[in-house]
Amino acid sequence: MENIINIEIKKGINLHIIKTNKFKTNLLSVFLSTPLSKEKVTLNAIIPAILRRGTNNLKSQDEISIALEEMYGASFDCGIDKIGDNQVLKFYLEVINNEYLPNNEDCLKTAIDTLFDIVFNPIIVNNRFKDEYVQSEVKNLKQLIEGRKDSKAKYSVDRCIEEMYKGSAYSLYKYGNIEDLDKINSENTYQEYLKLINSCKIDIFISGDVENIESEVIQNKSISKLEARDAIYIINNKENRKKSKVEEKSISEKMDINQGKLIIGLDILEENENDKYTALIYNAILGGTPTSKLFQNVREKNSLAYTAASSFMRQKANILMKFGIDIPNYEKALKIIKEQLEDMKNGKFEDKNIEEAKSNVISGINFIPEEQDTEITYYFSQELSGYQMNYEEYINNVKKVTKADIVDLANRIQINTIYFLTNE
Repeated sequence: MENIINIEIKKGINLHIIKTNKFKTNLLSVFLSTPLSKEKVTLNAIIPAILRRGTNNLKSQDEISIALEEMYGASFDCGIDKIGDNQVLKFYLEVINNEYLPNNEDCLKTAIDTLFDIVFNPIIVNNRFKDEYVQSEVKNLKQLIEGRKDSKAKYSVDRCIEEMYKGSAYSLYKYGNIEDLDKINSENTYQEYLKLINSCKIDIFISGDVENIESEVIQNKSISKLEARDAIYIINNKENRKKSKVEEKSISEKMDINQGKLIIGLDILEENENDKYTALIYNAILGGTPTSKLFQNVREKNSLAYTAASSFMRQKANILMKFGIDIPNYEKALKIIKEQLEDMKNGKFEDKNIEEAKSNVISGINFIPEEQDTEITYYFSQELSGYQMNYEEYINNVKKVTKADIVDLANRIQINTIYFLTNE
């Protein structure tokens, strides 16, 4: 099993080293976590794109690209994510492990310096970001927001979540709003960046076959100049996920499409500590696998859906059912979908379904350390949830789930929102 070392560099700034010899590369990540906010969501969304344009040492994207190429083709990427009620600015740099380099070169140290330079040492002109970089990225962000409808399946999921959490931070689109773009300029973006860097939760991950790397990080100039902070972020635990019973709502949206997109958001009521493990098994039986009830009964037996699946969203303790259907089949499909939920409440599934579900979930857990970015995501999710759990404990908790647990959970699940993207 991989070994993770957690080190508090300064209050609110943490280093996580995942020691593994499975890969020929080292993966470095920096995550900046801050609460989702309507006022700041668009400003924060544009910051990673501006930072990647240049640093005080590497003045342009071209210079950054040359630096990456000199590290034997290292790769850099950055972006925005929404994890629970946090907006997370993410930065990644992947570099070949020193062991595979000639002449005892130390690409890892260079990679660390380069990544921190991009995130914490941006190019500044007259106490602001470069105007041309900001103007260019505003245009790019506008295209990105306007293009969210291009993927109808993803757009439908986003819209269902917006309706489920209307009025709360989690309803916000991670890239922000078109109407905010006109207010963005090089000065207020830089001021927001400074506030973010001095108040957010900062997590640095290094995954790879590394030894004694802590001092390289802690003594790095960019890190040493950061101030300790009472990090402002949301801990995604059960205290802020409690839900009360709500009236089921149906939302229909019209668009020029051939295939309808039906998304149904489910709430778990009166959630308790072990529900997350039960919910994984419940979801696998309901719609998480090709042998699931939704796939078999909605798609295979009744031919009412091209796609039929469900996913458990652990950070918000809800389940989303997702279908691509012929639009005239809406009522028939909805009826059979609701029958599957009732079957789950009444325990109409077999022990073999539970075992298959557990096997599927455990297989997914065992796969986590097989990809560096997946493993980093796993441990970072734990950081934002305020609990630590290794794979063995995780698997044991999944194995303990009983049929009675699943039926109990099923009877605490309610439909919150039915969202239908149609052409009628």
